Amino acid sequence: MPQDPHALSDLSVLEMIEQSAVGAVPFTPSYQAAIRRLYASHLVYASADHTHGHVTARSLGKAPVFFANNLDALVNGSVEAAALESNASIFARYVQSLPEALRTRAEGYATAVVGRSVHHRKHHGLVTPGIHDPLHSLFLVPGGGVHHGLPGNYLHGLIIEIPHPGAAVTWGVRLQDDAGGTATFEADTQAEALEKMQEVLGSVPFALGELATLGFKSNQT
Repeated sequence: MPQDPHALSDLSVLEMIEQSAVGAVPFTPSYQAAIRRLYASHLVYASADHTHGHVTARSLGKAPVFFANNLDALVNGSVEAAALESNASIFARYVQSLPEALRTRAEGYATAVVGRSVHHRKHHGLVTPGIHDPLHSLFLVPGGGVHHGLPGNYLHGLIIEIPHPGAAVTWGVRLQDDAGGTATFEADTQAEALEKMQEVLGSVPFALGELATLGFKSNQT
């Protein structure tokens, strides 16, 4: 097969982005054409940290993922969902992983990502047999989409238990960026949802639209 005539130039642009402190490339037609090709092939994403900057999938692939530190114990059945690491703790670990210059801005997303504190029924004498607080467990993964991710180029997601009055609960795995881009997967069981979440964690980095290949419904392409 003939060699891609743009391969060498696109590789040089990838290296330029990684060597730039702000992920910038010149605004000349040839460089911008290379950027469009790299975005189309999901090798580059818009930087969440620098205006007009870019970040490569290659560099994001080295970034850590964040999820409940005892998730494996839930998967193998040795702990209940209520014992999972809290969302606030998971988010705090993400913030601390960032360069110091990004931490204050990241902390500004805490309410939107983690939510406000939930006063669980069991702490207030309101426990009803067979009733528990639905699981909402946070995870953060490197990636992007049409919109930027959180500082450090992160998407945030939840594995969610969805109660249905008079019927069995269902489960969801949902991811989003910082501006309304979403991808969702619906599951009938906790085991199926956990398996899909682990599949997501093992597929980073990605754009939200790419999750269609894993069975997600996305409002991005």
